[in-house]
Amino acid sequence: MIATREAYGNAIAELGKINDKIVVLDADLASATKTGVFKKACPDRFFDMGIAEADMIGTAAGLATCGKIPFASTFAVFATGRAYDQVRNSVAYPHLNVKIAATHAGVTVGEDGATHQAIEDIALMRVMPNMTVLCPCDEAETKWAVEEAAKIDGPVYIRLGRSKAEDVYDSNAKFEFGKGNVLKEGNDVTIIATGMLVIEAVRAAEMLKEKGIEARVIDIHTIKPIDKDIIIKAAKETKGIVTAEEHSIIGGLGGAVSEIVTEYCPTKVLKVGVNDSFGRSGKASELLNKFGLTADNICSKALEIVK
Repeated sequence: MIATREAYGNAIAELGKINDKIVVLDADLASATKTGVFKKACPDRFFDMGIAEADMIGTAAGLATCGKIPFASTFAVFATGRAYDQVRNSVAYPHLNVKIAATHAGVTVGEDGATHQAIEDIALMRVMPNMTVLCPCDEAETKWAVEEAAKIDGPVYIRLGRSKAEDVYDSNAKFEFGKGNVLKEGNDVTIIATGMLVIEAVRAAEMLKEKGIEARVIDIHTIKPIDKDIIIKAAKETKGIVTAEEHSIIGGLGGAVSEIVTEYCPTKVLKVGVNDSFGRSGKASELLNKFGLTADNICSKALEIVK
């Protein structure tokens, strides 16, 4: 049970040892983003760019043109906000091989407060042409996401968290790029979750089972390109869908799922996420409860669909 940011630090260090094309850039946050692990393993391929995210992304783009595979890391709010212009015009537009591994996403950043809590980053990255978006839920999935990102030829955004994440998968779990994972079968209602909310979706399904309701639980680790087939199948076979994400209900996973079902198989979609507001300062657990990012709320939405 470690944070996905820590899993990222470990994974990129291991990958760096076997792939000398991997370079890591950080915006003076190596101890927080855990890129310090890579720095210790591969010091000649680590670059501290200082508190200058725009410069970091531009430099990463330059390194990519030289055949390197740069992973650029900072907090998600800075990677997608402060450096948006550089991500758009220096990385995505020319389709350069830059990986943006952004930590401290969502409200579980905690006491750092609303200014540091990225709740719109999936929306910003998902709408960008050429950008792949990955949102792992635990250690095993993060390790896969980092390795997969290095294989992809083009821009990738990896969303990572600050708080410890409970294990959903064991270390032998298999993942497929662009394909969601069915964690639990059920034909009454579907819960589609990503990131930190996957474990809450599993808990919600257990709560629903006690009420005689069989919920299908799907983990979407690849937000873009999203798995249309698994979503359409769920829309056809169950009474409706609940989406769950540590992100705004606007433009993220819930928006992506809604876009698919309205086009291919209309059904009711209820969203669990931050309801068009900024975050707050507080303990991660308190904030999850405040914004309804819990198994209880997922369960309530599912019951609303079934009834």
